[in-house]
Amino acid sequence: MKAWSTATENELRQLINEWDPIGVADSVRDEYDCMLPPLLGRLRGGAGPTEIAEFLRHEMEDHFGLESPCPQPDAVAARLVTWWAATHPARDAS
Repeated sequence: MKAWSTATENELRQLINEWDPIGVADSVRDEYDCMLPPLLGRLRGGAGPTEIAEFLRHEMEDHFGLESPCPQPDAVAARLVTWWAATHPARDAS
């Protein structure tokens, strides 16, 4: 069972499609869907911007074959972490 909702996946898809590092999101809305579960898992596990940016770099180079440096992975990672914190506040363990 997923630990997040379809709405959460849709919000993350929108953020990644706005970034659109390979320039296809206008015609292929699900191009980056393979990154949603790993990203959501990392975010849910408390990953910070550095870990998220490294994941994005790796995916763009190894999975998508982007030869030039990944466009703005640090800024996108920070945006994703901020989005996650705002929409999924940490639960008080007490």
